[in-house]
Amino acid sequence: MSGYPPAAMRTLPGDAGGDLRPPLAVFFDLDGTLADTAADLVAPVQAMRAERGLAPLPLEVLRPYASMGARGLLLKGLGVEREDPRFEALRDEFLQRYEAAMNVHTCLFPGIAEVLDALDDAAIRWGVISNKIERLVAPILASLGVLERAVCAIGGDTTGFAKPHPEPLLHGARIAGVQAEGCIYVGDDLRDILAGRAARMRTIAAAYGFCGEDSPPQSWGADAIVRGPGELIELLGLRRALPT
Repeated sequence: MSGYPPAAMRTLPGDAGGDLRPPLAVFFDLDGTLADTAADLVAPVQAMRAERGLAPLPLEVLRPYASMGARGLLLKGLGVEREDPRFEALRDEFLQRYEAAMNVHTCLFPGIAEVLDALDDAAIRWGVISNKIERLVAPILASLGVLERAVCAIGGDTTGFAKPHPEPLLHGARIAGVQAEGCIYVGDDLRDILAGRAARMRTIAAAYGFCGEDSPPQSWGADAIVRGPGELIELLGLRRALPT
């Protein structure tokens, strides 16, 4: 995306003089931040449209709604809002279809593997805090080959609260054994930034992610914005992990 300052020109709040304070832990949203899950999330909606005699929608039309899960995709793909009496049954159908084929095209965003390697090399704990239901989060991370390295794999139903409530993030900090004020949360949706701020974490907006269509990332009030995962290494003051 254009219009965002390079990560090197932006500093997160830290010590006097603007120097970056090394984080105690870094937490990531899953869909649209750590992993590109759009194709697998969109597939159930396309199948549901086809069964109802509707033509498929272009991926780029549905992609911004992928971070909103079933709620956003059913709204954009079938015009059904949460308040609609048909919503619950359609959501159940969506989830059944998605769970049956949720790791077909899903992959880490380019550059994320290097970010995770750099965090590991720096002995900084990292984890995933998603609004996706918990039983889906760990299998996806396992399929991506990173589950065993994550300090937590929290879903939207883990604590009884979903983002933008801060409790999932505070729960992640407790699992990591660190103070939330010393952590950073990275996400591609306004509710990620709102949750991070409410938890008193520093926040980074992932402008390379799904981001929705309601408001641009620069309006979310994040402490920093990155246009690609590789900028996180520089922004967090990490050394780039060397290939083995």
